[in-house]
Amino acid sequence: MSIVKFYSGEQIPLEMHKVRIVQKLNLPPIEYRLKAMTEAGNNTFLLQNQDVFMDMLTDSGVNAMSDRQQAAMLIADDSYAGSATYTRLENKLKEIFGHQYFLPTHQGRAAENILSQVLVKPGAIVPMNYHFTTTKAHITLNGGVVEEIITEAGLQVTSNNPFKGDMDIGKLTALVEKHGSDKIAFVRMEAGTNLIGGQPFSLQNLTDIRRACDQHGLLLVLDASLLADNLHFIKQRENSCKELSIREITLKMADLCDIIYFSARKLGCARGGGICLKTEAMYRKMRGLVPLYEGFLTYGGMSIREIEAITVGLEETMDEDMVSQGPIFIAYMVDELVKRGIPVITPAGGLGCHVNAMEFLNHVPQSQYPAGALASAFYIAGGVRGMERGTLSEQRTPDGQEVFSNMELLRLALPRRVFTLSQVKYAIDRLTWLYENRRLIGGLEFTEEPAILRFFYGLLRPVSDWQEKLVAKFRQDFGDSL
Repeated sequence: MSIVKFYSGEQIPLEMHKVRIVQKLNLPPIEYRLKAMTEAGNNTFLLQNQDVFMDMLTDSGVNAMSDRQQAAMLIADDSYAGSATYTRLENKLKEIFGHQYFLPTHQGRAAENILSQVLVKPGAIVPMNYHFTTTKAHITLNGGVVEEIITEAGLQVTSNNPFKGDMDIGKLTALVEKHGSDKIAFVRMEAGTNLIGGQPFSLQNLTDIRRACDQHGLLLVLDASLLADNLHFIKQRENSCKELSIREITLKMADLCDIIYFSARKLGCARGGGICLKTEAMYRKMRGLVPLYEGFLTYGGMSIREIEAITVGLEETMDEDMVSQGPIFIAYMVDELVKRGIPVITPAGGLGCHVNAMEFLNHVPQSQYPAGALASAFYIAGGVRGMERGTLSEQRTPDGQEVFSNMELLRLALPRRVFTLSQVKYAIDRLTWLYENRRLIGGLEFTEEPAILRFFYGLLRPVSDWQEKLVAKFRQDFGDSL
């Protein structure tokens, strides 16, 4: 990573790229933002992008492509079968991960569908450091049960622990001894725990998990969607890896895993995904589901042009300047919010800045979805679209009971190479104002609640007129400002 110090002593992130294509943004007035939020059912997923000033919903499919990725899309070999474009991607994945077999899918959750159908049987258990929404949904749909065995540090909101995404090896061993190895479908590690602040795990922890899996004859599966951030943190925070290159760390991680799957919307910065496998036997078990659900084996539901972009994007992920850009911007935002007393997840992780809505809105009960309410309020206050990562992102038990999440987070994603520092400072400013007026914010309740993945398209309403009061206070403090 390029180390650049400012003579002034100011500590700010420096972009190691230049902007060559721009997209015009729109910041509508706050009254319009309230109207848009109401029409979207207080669900930021249902906002129209034309009404959003800063889209911090996700880093999935919205990272900026490089000039080399754009250029590569022009040489795509657009054929249904036997495409040279596919061969280039396959060879790049073999080079980076060292696994001999690859199955393409149209995105990460498609890979989860195939993995779950092949490996998860009714009553099976999948231990993992922490679940992701679609992962858990696919596992439970196939009759399995998710067991989260992250270390205790992982659920500590504020901490200086560099690897809060580590799995508790003792809990893994106890789980296998209690249920038997035959009940364990596979062990899953998520590189960058999405739902608890993008926190990484260490290479040493993955090594220890591999040892435990070998002792009990278990498969180790890596969700590498947020691998880029995890690579950066291993390089920066793990003493034994400081002298290793990003490419060397990647190979060491991959060698410990039996299966690697990923969303290229995150890893590779283009739309697609896939499954990398060590053994031909496992490849053959899964292969038949690709043409059934995705497309032929040499495109898997992806655009050939996107495949070319992914191939270049994967190579760029081996560049330390590229993988560091997101985390250093996130760290800047986290540090600035901490200075202002605003509760956020620490240490800064990957993917985005995660605001602790449980503390930010400690007067709003979890039954009224504080993280969802904060996401709604932040859009109204600043035109910034974030994502709820809390109880709304859970699903009810079969008997209809609410499952309260371990954390209530407003995730403010920082897609790679997208935002300028002034835009990040704007988001910090509006969040600071909102924190000072947090007592105006109330909760939400469902008006339409889907049974599966409700956070994607459920509709909610405020439990009082708190949104109108928030708009009135904004006008009082900001006058005619947008």
